[in-house]
Amino acid sequence: VRVGAGESWHGTVARLLDDGLPGLENLALIPGSVGGAPIQNIGAYGLELAERLQDVEVFDPASGTLDSLDVAACRFGYRDSIFKHERAAGRVVVGVTLALPKEWTPVAGYADVENELKARGVIRPSPRDLFDAVVAIRQRKLPDPRQVGNAGSFFKNPVVPRAQRDELIDRFPSLVSYDIGGARFKLAAGWLIEACGLKGAVRGRAGVSPRQALVLVNLGGATGKEI
Repeated sequence: VRVGAGESWHGTVARLLDDGLPGLENLALIPGSVGGAPIQNIGAYGLELAERLQDVEVFDPASGTLDSLDVAACRFGYRDSIFKHERAAGRVVVGVTLALPKEWTPVAGYADVENELKARGVIRPSPRDLFDAVVAIRQRKLPDPRQVGNAGSFFKNPVVPRAQRDELIDRFPSLVSYDIGGARFKLAAGWLIEACGLKGAVRGRAGVSPRQALVLVNLGGATGKEI
C-alpha cells in the first residue's frame, strides 16, 4: 500500500482497517505524519514500523532525484534509522510503501494489550478488537495533544549490558527491564523518570506529564528553551 508522507499516521491506520487491510493496529493513535514514521521507526505494543514496510521514497533537493530505499537500506533500529544520520542531510521523505500481511494474525502478546483484551472479554481478537484496545490504552495513559500540548512519548528506553542491569536490580529491585538478547537489557525509561521523582515535575511553563512520565508537556506558552 503506497501512502504519501503528508497523510496522518493514525488516519491511515484507521482507513486501511476500514478498507479490510489490517496489520497496523498496534500502531494506532501514534500522533504525527506517515513521513515521520520511518525516521523514528515508530513502534508500540510489540510491533515496529520496519516489520510492516516495503520501502521509503526520499527526495534529494541537491540533485533533484527521487530514491527508493528498501528496509535493509533504511538501517532501522530501536527508534532509529538512517534518516537520523548521514541520510538525513537535506533529504525529504515523500512517501512509503507498506507491506501488510496477507494472512493476518494478532500481535497481542504485550502485557497491556493482553490485559485490555481480557477486560473486554475478547478471547480471539479481530483486527478491530486489537485497534480498539490499543486506542483505549493510549487514551487512558497519554494526554490528548488537543487538550495538552505534548510531543507524545518522548524518551527512549536505555539499553544496557547485563552486568549494569544486574547491578541496578541489586540496588533497585523493582526496576522494570526487558531482555532483548545478546546479553543486553532495555530499561523502562518511565520507571527511571518516576523513580527520580520527576513524574509531574514542572519547570516554568513546561513539565513532565503527571499521567505518563515519558511525556513532556507544554502547560501553556512554553518556549523551546523551557522544554
